[in-house]
Amino acid sequence: MTPRANGAASARIVGDAVKPLMPAVGPVYVLLVGEAPGPRGADKSGIPFFGDAAGRHLYDALVRMGVVSLPDQIEDLEWDGALFAANGAHPVANGVALGNAFDRCPTDDGTSFRAPTRSELEGAPNIARITSELAMLSERGLRGVVTMGRVATRTLDVVLHATPMPALVRHALPHPSAQGLLSMAPDRGRGAKMSDLQRAWQVKLRDAVVDAGYPPHLVKAFT
Repeated sequence: MTPRANGAASARIVGDAVKPLMPAVGPVYVLLVGEAPGPRGADKSGIPFFGDAAGRHLYDALVRMGVVSLPDQIEDLEWDGALFAANGAHPVANGVALGNAFDRCPTDDGTSFRAPTRSELEGAPNIARITSELAMLSERGLRGVVTMGRVATRTLDVVLHATPMPALVRHALPHPSAQGLLSMAPDRGRGAKMSDLQRAWQVKLRDAVVDAGYPPHLVKAFT
């Protein structure tokens, strides 16, 4: 396995599989699924969305909801996966799990990020991986899935078509990237502040997590 590092080496994509973030013990009510690990974030931290640009307001929302906690040293670090790994920073999930439709940072040359292809996403190995993760989480009480972005939604559709799980609730949200946030805004976000779009998305996320099966009395109200 290629070591995750900071400094100059962080420019290269590690490309290792990033396993889902989940509680060490206890139930997992809801799985949140993104597209793929980002080159500066999850590829370096080894944790879904942790250090990704889009992950910043995702984790902010999850912390405010009380379903994820972050270590204190995060406040003194730049939002960067390599720095998180170098400092041993690790989020702790409570009742939720975070994963990706494709579990490694896609690249052709080891330096440039690209979107995962349909064949990578919907090929037998990746579909088997996601199916196995869903089965394992179902044994821990999984009630629903929240997909973030069209790629994650389409991939989960393929998985659930091949292996139906009728008891599983699924909610689809736009991806928390700037492009995804703009796609959900009226008039494609013209004249809108990105901070306002992020807050609106966070509210949608909170509602989707509860609707997908997270016990509402365990979710903190946003302040």
